[in-house]
Parts: sequence; structure tokens; C-alpha cells
Amino acid sequence: MKARFFSGVLLLLVLVALPALGKEVHATVVYDDKATEINTAQTQDGTDQLWITTHDLTRATRFEVKPQGVCRDELCFPLPKARKQEFLEKQVGRKDELFNLTAFAALVHQPVAHDAATSTWYFGLRTDQQQGLASLRAPDFTLPDIDGKMHSLHDFRGKKVLLVTWASW
Repeated sequence: MKARFFSGVLLLLVLVALPALGKEVHATVVYDDKATEINTAQTQDGTDQLWITTHDLTRATRFEVKPQGVCRDELCFPLPKARKQEFLEKQVGRKDELFNLTAFAALVHQPVAHDAATSTWYFGLRTDQQQGLASLRAPDFTLPDIDGKMHSLHDFRGKKVLLVTWASW
């Protein structure tokens, strides 16, 4: 009788916990303008959180989870210790952990666009990758015109200039 009761309670706990874990989906991750197909991604209903394995994290982004944080080459972003469960989750019966790629994007100030219809996630440039204009002044250069006469941009300061370029490739 006791064994039946405990197995019933265990079954009930499993059934309650399964929806909270999220559903497994096929996803496309576009990171650094490279698309990677992820076959075992997980999302949670009602949220835009994308959980992928740490193996898929490295495959899609070249980032690896290390003791010092999430790293790629010399670049490393430490994960806040108090919030580690927001980023990493152990998988029962598997060696890879799940990694919350969208929470990481928020941590590093990286914009994310998600198309639920195609299960595609686009990760834009982090703030450390974005380059702003130092000034609105174009750098000076000198080029020949069609007749071979050299012209410098500084010769036209204060005037409107239209540059037409062409390349064969």
C-alpha cells in the first residue's frame, strides 16, 4: 500500500514538473550572421527564452562555458554567481547542461529577434561589437578621375559631394 502511494505521488510530481521544463523544439540560431540548426532546443511556454545544450552553444556561437564564465578565445563574460540558475540547468541522464542563450544575450546587452512561426532566433551585435561614428567628417582620400587627374576630398570641403563607386566582384 505504501509503495503504491509513494509511486503515485512520484508520478504526480513528474506530471506536474514536465510542463515547467519546457518543450523541445527544432530551432535555427543566427549568430554572427551564421545560421546553425539546433535539433534539441527547449523553450518555455509564455516566454521567449531559448535553452540549448552547451555543445550546441559552442557550435552556434563559438562560446564555451568555463569556470570563469562564458568565453570565446580571449573574450570572457563572467556569469553572476547569484543568478547562475538563470543561465545553466543540469539535464537528467545527459552530460551536457542546458544554457539559456537569451538570458546570456540580455546579460551582454545583445539584441534578440525571435520568429515563433519559423522558430528562428537572430542575435545582433553586442554593445562591445558596435562601432559608432567618431565624427560626421569623412576621412580624407585622393583618387584619380576618369581622365587620371587626382582629386582629394579636402578640396571639396563645404560643398556637396556625390561619390559613385563600382567594383567588379
